[in-house]
Parts: sequence; structure tokens; C-alpha cells
Amino acid sequence: MPDDRYFMQKALALAEKGRGSVSPNPMVGCVIVKSGKIIAEGWHKHFGGDHAEVDALAKAGDRAKGAVMYVTLEPCAHWGKTPPCVDAVLAAGIKKVVMAMVDPNKLTYGESVKRLRAAQVEVEVGVCEARARELNQSFIKRMTRQLPYVVAKTAQTLDGKIATSTGDSKWITSEGTRLFARNVRNDFDAILVGINTVSLDDPQLEAPLKRVKKVVVDSSLRLSEKAKLLDQVEPGQVIMAVTDKASFDKIRRLEKKGVCVILCPARDGRVDLKYLFKALAKKDIANLLIEGGAAVIGSALKAGLVDELNVYIAPVIIGDESARSSVVGMNILKVRQARHFHLTAVERIGEDLFLKLKV
Repeated sequence: MPDDRYFMQKALALAEKGRGSVSPNPMVGCVIVKSGKIIAEGWHKHFGGDHAEVDALAKAGDRAKGAVMYVTLEPCAHWGKTPPCVDAVLAAGIKKVVMAMVDPNKLTYGESVKRLRAAQVEVEVGVCEARARELNQSFIKRMTRQLPYVVAKTAQTLDGKIATSTGDSKWITSEGTRLFARNVRNDFDAILVGINTVSLDDPQLEAPLKRVKKVVVDSSLRLSEKAKLLDQVEPGQVIMAVTDKASFDKIRRLEKKGVCVILCPARDGRVDLKYLFKALAKKDIANLLIEGGAAVIGSALKAGLVDELNVYIAPVIIGDESARSSVVGMNILKVRQARHFHLTAVERIGEDLFLKLKV
């Protein structure tokens, strides 16, 4: 007969279906079991929609009474865009709830566990918890540290270069790798770049399947008002991070176009990235992809704000010390001071390599 891990793994697979569409909410899956058989499944499909428990209970109907619920996260105990899920669980007559983990949101944290047990519902917590925590690492970080989960991406040569000394960079990696990298954008709430990247490449910073927010770090507000990312701006979709060096008149002009401007304190003459990232978390950005440039990635690494690296490596060498490196500004003087990461995945994309590394 299938055990708790079997059913929780089913719930985790369901939760994964919400990737890229439920943030800043967590990805959650739910399986309802009776007499050892699954009678209903559900998952959180999109931000603002029914949560996984409600979705599964609606499918189970009256059969839910006396059943066991497997859910990847503690049912919420507070009102948000939807009512508390724990109320629905209690009303359905579920006899036992197996959770992968408690909700790190302080509005729920352990509250549903208490309410269920007080109503004589059996509760078990911790089944497949490590996988559940990995699945919702961005939600957990935002709830516990008020910061987004940050991934820095770079596409480079074997010798760590992103462009020649003249600035030529098209293209280091293959078309297949570039398509792969663009699709990765679908997993994020926002893409961040520095003003140098915008000035040199004039990117649109679009994701193929969703509308992401676009963040530009630009301490002096040098952004051209003809930049492509300002085309048909929806209110709040473009976020400019500036310091008091920015022109007040230019700020006002951009705000009239729907651009959100965040005035940040300066650190070492640049935008204070920790201040900025906390401000982004308050704007419901739970996961952030840094796509350049080298100085921005270096600043984020130096400040300890990067959780993960996505590195695309092409089998080519530029071999010029004046060519642009993928990361600059960390000023490491001793090898033992270097920032270390753990390799978690390697994938071959044609002739290129994709490396995923975590702190």
C-alpha cells in the first residue's frame, strides 16, 4: 500500500505546475486520499486563484469527509485574496492532514496546525520537507528575510569574458542557449540589469510566456527616454532604482509614463542593492533574475545578496585581459577570500554548458 511519502511526492509534482504563475504566493499541491486511493488532486494555478486545498476539496465533494489530505504547505489561516484554507479543510470533515512543512508566513505559522488539532483532526508535519522547502525557496526567503531570492545569470567564454575589449558580444553563446535562457525568465517575477547593459544593448527584457517587471539600476538616471524597455509601459512594470544624483524633472517625466522610481541611498557611489532588494520584496517580487552587467553582479555578490548563479559557457576563448569579464568589482586579493558556490546541476545545450550553482 502506498505510504505518506508516495502521496506527498504526488502533491509536490502538482505544486510544480504552478511555477512561474503563482508568485509571490508559494507553489502548493494537494492530494486527498481515502481507503488508500487518491480521490482528488489540486494545485494553486495562478496568483489570486483558488489555493490547492480548496481546488482539491471542490473536486472531492462529499467524499472528502473522513479522508486524509496531503498538502505541501500548511493551509493558510488568514485572509488574503481568498478565505483561510483551514476553514475549508475543517468544514469538509477531513480526518487527517499530512503537511510537508509549516507556513513561514507569520500570519499563519503553526496557527492552522493548532486549529486542526484543537478540532480533533490528526496532523503530521515534515513529510518530504526538504523537497518542499527547495520548491518554495523564494517564498521562504521573502517571508523570513524580506528579500527576494536572487539568481545572477551570465553568458561567457571559457576564459570568463562576456564581450571583447571593443564591447562586441553578439553572440558568445548559441541560439539554442539564448532561447533556453529566455525561457528561464518565465520562472521570475522581475529581471534586473544595470544602466550600462541598457545603454549598450538596449534590451526589451521580455519573458516568452509572462509579463515580468523590469528593474534598472541607474544611480544618476542616465536612461534614454527612447529605450526599448519604455515602449508601451504598463504602470509599475518598469522600475528605476536611482540615488539623489538623479534629475528630479526626469523622474517626474518617467513617472508620468508609468515608470516606478525608487530613490535609494548610495553605497560606494552606487545604488545600495540591499535597500533596493528589500523595496522590491515589498512590491511582491519574490524572485529576481540579475542579467547584468558585470559590475551589478559583482556588487550583489560582494553584498552577499546572490543565492544562485546561472552560468552559460560557450567553448570559445577571447584571450584578452582588457576584454569585459563576467563579474567585476569584488576586489578579491587572496584566493581564500574568493566567494565559493556549490555546483548543483550541469546541462549541455548543443556545444554550450549550463551550470547552476548555489551559495
